[in-house]
Amino acid sequence: MKREVGLWIDHTKAIIVTVTGEKEETTRVRSNIEKHVHFSGGSYANPLYGTCSLSGEGKLGLKFTSCLNTYYDSVISQIRRADSIWIFGPGNAKGELEKHLQGDQLNAHIVGIDAAEKMTDRQIAAKVRQHFQK
Repeated sequence: MKREVGLWIDHTKAIIVTVTGEKEETTRVRSNIEKHVHFSGGSYANPLYGTCSLSGEGKLGLKFTSCLNTYYDSVISQIRRADSIWIFGPGNAKGELEKHLQGDQLNAHIVGIDAAEKMTDRQIAAKVRQHFQK
């Protein structure tokens, strides 16, 4: 059975909707990157997902890139078995994820990349269903 994945992504979270026949499953992946970066030090900690520290201006670029790479790897692990992948969302995260998918030779499964604003989980699921019903 064909496994179709719609993925709404930004730098803070990814909502993955997997459609297999009539069955639909929604998964959420968090990036653990603090929304507002403060240069005075500190870290963002979530006991379920680990810590992603973004302290110090000099370290910011490396830490941010490292945190994003870990986040994108987590997302890719959730969509690796997809036959079709549709990526949408605001900002640059969708393009950055596409580059990571190329590195994993999964870019052939991408059926589209589109801009979209912030949406609720239900709106995302409905949009994915509608996209793959075409």
